[in-house]
Amino acid sequence: MSGAGDREPVFPTRQSLGAMKSKLKGAQTGHDLLKRKSEALTKRFREITRRIDEAKRKMGRVMQIAAFSLAEVTYAVGNSQIGYQITESVRQAKFRVRTRQENVSGVFLPQFESFQQEGVDSGFGMTGLGKGGQQVQKCRDTYTRAVETLVELASLQTAFVILDEVIKVVNRRVNAIEHVIIPRTENTIKYINSELDELDREEFFRLKKVKGVKERAAATEEEARKKQARRESDKENQQANGEDGETKNVLGDEGDEDVIF
Repeated sequence: MSGAGDREPVFPTRQSLGAMKSKLKGAQTGHDLLKRKSEALTKRFREITRRIDEAKRKMGRVMQIAAFSLAEVTYAVGNSQIGYQITESVRQAKFRVRTRQENVSGVFLPQFESFQQEGVDSGFGMTGLGKGGQQVQKCRDTYTRAVETLVELASLQTAFVILDEVIKVVNRRVNAIEHVIIPRTENTIKYINSELDELDREEFFRLKKVKGVKERAAATEEEARKKQARRESDKENQQANGEDGETKNVLGDEGDEDVIF
């Protein structure tokens, strides 16, 4: 059989046939499960790709607005003055990021969420009080939205990379099962079936030959028995005929001479 040398030899027995059928059933079940997993991951991958495109477009618009807002603040307050005030007033970050995991068909995707911690004074309350306070507040809000969009884009991009690798691995497994494992298992089952059929034919021929030999032996024995029965019957007949021909004279004159009157 072609390709038989590429795998371990399987002795053609009923047990091995049952084991190969169980293996084939398991491979088909695994193929169906991996196929559905691949479809679910691909669907989520396409959704994330669409959201990444939207997030990048949004990021471009937000950063453009933020750049104009920073230019307005620089014009109103002055670059050196606003930079010094921000550096001096910063204490700890109010804008924070937390992570969580999302399970998609057994694949854990990290999700980043941005939030502003309550009760933390950023120290920017008095910034721009002398002049340009409205532009400073506007720039602050604009860059807050920009950071939120950046966190969203980072979350989507991370999920994109992870899903891309997982989908490649799952598809390789699906193709290996579909094009390698299942065909080899089916060929092995066909090989075992053909060998078992050949063994059945050989066993049938052997039983037929044994039956023929037994029938001939029984016929020979029956013929010998019949011949023996005929010989015994002939012998008994001969003995019976001999007793009838040797009847004795009750007068006892076997030795007397004949008398002529």
